[in-house]
Amino acid sequence: MKVALVHDWLNGMRGGERVLESLLEIWPDASLHTLFYEPGSVSPAIRNRRIRTSFLDRIPAVGRSYRYLLPLMPAAIRSLDLGHPDLVVSSSHAVAKGVSTGGALHICYCHTPMRYIWDAAPDYQPGPVERLGLGLVRRPLRAWDRRTAAGVDHFIANSRFVGGRIQSYYGRHATVIPPPVDTDRFRGTRRVEDYFLWVGALVGYKRPDLAVRVFTANRRRLIVAGSGPLEKRLRQHAGSNVEFRGWLSPDALRELYLGARGLVFPGREDAGIAPIEARVAGCPIIAFNGGGAVENLIDGRNAVLFSDQTVDSLTGALARFDGMRWDPETIREGTGQFSRERFRNQIERFVEDCRGPSGSRDAARRG
Repeated sequence: MKVALVHDWLNGMRGGERVLESLLEIWPDASLHTLFYEPGSVSPAIRNRRIRTSFLDRIPAVGRSYRYLLPLMPAAIRSLDLGHPDLVVSSSHAVAKGVSTGGALHICYCHTPMRYIWDAAPDYQPGPVERLGLGLVRRPLRAWDRRTAAGVDHFIANSRFVGGRIQSYYGRHATVIPPPVDTDRFRGTRRVEDYFLWVGALVGYKRPDLAVRVFTANRRRLIVAGSGPLEKRLRQHAGSNVEFRGWLSPDALRELYLGARGLVFPGREDAGIAPIEARVAGCPIIAFNGGGAVENLIDGRNAVLFSDQTVDSLTGALARFDGMRWDPETIREGTGQFSRERFRNQIERFVEDCRGPSGSRDAARRG
């Protein structure tokens, strides 16, 4: 079977790229296609493959300007030549699901429908120029997004929360298969030190600004593991008790999870891999009670949940956190369902079912 894998873009290692790594393990001979690729920005498992890109890859410094190229992305994704595959698997949080498949069976692992054109645009805290630009393109992009959803034979969602968004915006059913986590790598012996941890890309919807504001005010130690467009601004407003470590290797991140008093997770995430990694390490979480990440968090058992993305709400959650006792083995309970092996098995079984008589396209699209 000839397989083509399609990913939105490659300019860093986030949750979507971890999913792509696992898809490449399932289909080691698959062709790999994306809008643009920044050399050196992804893991060896991805960069050692031949990566086929769109015309956007020829734009100088596209990795820094791609957010302004959103109107060109539908045409760019349609321009990709996949050859003549039997199966197309798109890994999509933006436009990858809109690729031209040439009639091949198309399965989309949907990290989320495009957040910034649907309900989550305020999460990105756009400036005046960005708000104006989104206002101009939102309506045509929504129409394109709905229309190309019809070209997907079967949807997979990374959480029930995203499954609901797929049903709401596309009118389609999605099977939930959680994203993979290297559960063996993040295990270890807890040795709690006096710091809290924030992990992820420094972008608006993940709300690193909220964590930095609260910890700068209370003077408690916060380690920020990640980088992104907000880093310069966050550094300018952070106190000396806030440390920015940049992107870290999985092994370095594991050591931080094992030593942290808790992971601070103030964003509304579609699935949220960092809380799962933290739980594997036995590290409790202080999380905003919204999105897909909280589907696997239980207040008082493995997390403290707070209701509003405000300084007062997070500060109150930290105070409650301090008064609780945490058992690492209780926190780890249930994390085996997120292993890379289980993810691969579920994907392989899903594809096998889709290729059988009961997985017909007409039945899928009616769902």
